[in-house]
Amino acid sequence: MGTDAISPPGRPSGAGPDAPDGPPFSDEQAMGLALDQATAAAAHGDVPVGAVALHHGRLVAARHNERQLRGDPTAHAELLALADAAAALGTWRLTGITLVVTLEPCPMCAGGLVAARVGRLVFGATDPKAGACGTLYNLCADPRLNHEVPVTPGVRAAEASGQLKAFFAARRPSPTP
Repeated sequence: MGTDAISPPGRPSGAGPDAPDGPPFSDEQAMGLALDQATAAAAHGDVPVGAVALHHGRLVAARHNERQLRGDPTAHAELLALADAAAALGTWRLTGITLVVTLEPCPMCAGGLVAARVGRLVFGATDPKAGACGTLYNLCADPRLNHEVPVTPGVRAAEASGQLKAFFAARRPSPTP
């Protein structure tokens, strides 16, 4: 599976519901794939957020932020991965999907998870400015909505957070003495 910035978007090779059988990915292994996707986002100037969608533990989609690349404010890794997973499975109801993402989803993406009836969310770093899955809001566990998404936070959080911090540090001007 290619995770470099020139990989075509969509399903990674060897992914999908009819992919060869193998052991299912653990949360930690899947987060490694998401971290690779985040690296690809940074390569084209997007905030390094990556997401992978697993269908019963098998990879069906892997995406990264493409807001800068596409000029599209909705091109978040999570929404792109959900769209690819829906296409791969032939349904918008993603109850068998675990979405693994490097950064806690924002309100838009958390709403997408609920709307798609995602089975489970795993994320790495919390987002103190926009986190909508436990930090600022908890859309995934709001009983007023038509679906709740179980959330596993903090998987490989230090790596995910470090990737984001390095990205933003490289863009800040150095203090002048």
